[in-house]
Amino acid sequence: MITRFSIVTLVIFLLSAIFVIRPVSFPTRLPYLGRRRIGINLTTAPIIAIAILWASQCLGGTQIRDGIVGTDDIKPYNILILFITLAYMAITLDITGVLQAAAFWVSNKGGSNTRKLFFYFYVMLTLLSVLLGNDPVILSGTAFLVYYTRATNLPPLAWLMAEFAAANTSSMVLFVGNPTNVVICEGFLINNAAFTAYTILPFLACSVSCYIALFVQFRAEKHLPRMVPHTATLNVREVLQDPIGAWVGSVILGSCLIVIIIVSFFGVDVWKISLPFAGAKLIFDLVWDHHRFVAGRIGQPQADDPMDTALKRAMSAPNGEASAVGPSLSIAMPGPDPKMIYTPASAMTISPPTGPERPLFPRQHAYLRSKWSSFAAHFPTLATALPRLPIALIPFAFSQFILIEGLSHRGWIEVFAGWLVKATHGGNMYLTIWIIGVLGVLLCNVAGTNIGATILLTKIVRAAPNFPNNSTRAAAIALAVASNIGAVSFTFSASLAGLLWHRILQQKDIKHIGQWTFAYWNILPLAVMTSVGLAIVSAEMAVLYRS
Repeated sequence: MITRFSIVTLVIFLLSAIFVIRPVSFPTRLPYLGRRRIGINLTTAPIIAIAILWASQCLGGTQIRDGIVGTDDIKPYNILILFITLAYMAITLDITGVLQAAAFWVSNKGGSNTRKLFFYFYVMLTLLSVLLGNDPVILSGTAFLVYYTRATNLPPLAWLMAEFAAANTSSMVLFVGNPTNVVICEGFLINNAAFTAYTILPFLACSVSCYIALFVQFRAEKHLPRMVPHTATLNVREVLQDPIGAWVGSVILGSCLIVIIIVSFFGVDVWKISLPFAGAKLIFDLVWDHHRFVAGRIGQPQADDPMDTALKRAMSAPNGEASAVGPSLSIAMPGPDPKMIYTPASAMTISPPTGPERPLFPRQHAYLRSKWSSFAAHFPTLATALPRLPIALIPFAFSQFILIEGLSHRGWIEVFAGWLVKATHGGNMYLTIWIIGVLGVLLCNVAGTNIGATILLTKIVRAAPNFPNNSTRAAAIALAVASNIGAVSFTFSASLAGLLWHRILQQKDIKHIGQWTFAYWNILPLAVMTSVGLAIVSAEMAVLYRS
């Protein structure tokens, strides 16, 4: 039954989503800290919404507990531990330079033919995103393409938009590729290996159709010239800073993914597998960095990105080629770059003061900074990885689970489930696929990223009365497609990866890709992928449930 508490709960939920999409900030003066700007945004808006709803008795302690522990077979802590541990393994693998080395190798293979390079980079980013997930690829791929397009005098728009689309589309293949995939697997009781079996064909169709759409809309010479203006043979070994770390990291991450898929047949929580593997990788990183530090094989942190340095050196070489001699093992590891912290610009709670900075407890502040610098010099891998971990995901995801538990407590999930049954004519499988798929894409933009949209729609489908089993399974696979391609959408806040991508572009002085430009160039790829992807899901379900 809908009451005044229900209305308030829904209004606060929608306001929270609005502030996630369009954050606001206001100046205030804080004791000892001076004048600062306080933001209502990705991090703070859901927490403020929960506080208001709790104070107004629209939700209670039970809903907060359920949002953390989980209900309906969805365990938020399981999802977040899995995602953070896999992110650590993928990010530390990236720090070794393996992704940059792959990009250099592809650049050499493509030569000066821009169309060939565009295709090769799209394939490379797709394959890396399948294996590592979209976040590490967004972190390294975006920086590489910014440096590469500057060094070669190529317009960056087509390359960056293609990279973003490839990385997010590819994350639908493995259930660990995106937190939304884990929500779907747990919420609909889908085996991890079966998830890949369901999504591999929609992924291939979406990936191919997305490339065609991107190529068609960027085919003009002003976006993709026939030839690269400045070319050079890039030294792959120069950016592969830690070959041993790359091998060990690849083995640990690959073994973890294989074991997770195997144990999924036995109903074991995946975090119980990923956490020990991440712990083993952490121990290796500490021991290996200490060994190199003692042996004098770690230099001082570099002021410039090694990838940018290598590109500039190659492009400025007299014969157009980088030196064929690789660097020694004493090459400096890059220190932790505060610009690359995985906290989207819209997620910053308190920004630096507008006037002269007045740190609280300045002596202690200086002491901690010196200790951190010493730690970063001794253990550069860990010091670089920690700021890049998606820590902002933890409070945000828990908040989304709690808010949706609040909607359920006040009767809205049941209401929405009833509407779904009516819209699908009692659970028609094909209507379910298209309604859930299209709704999923749209809600990624307005329901607190694709994570919020996935949690909400999973709850709605699970609550739908007398919903056929085949339609429930079809809804799950349609939602898996929608929650991943929905990131390639109209707002940066459709996914955390979008916020990260936009933040990196701002830091690299790519100012011309704003919200409207992002939405405009995503319309065609998104429309094509939605149509093709959901059509493939419909065909799959028709074959599976043809009897």
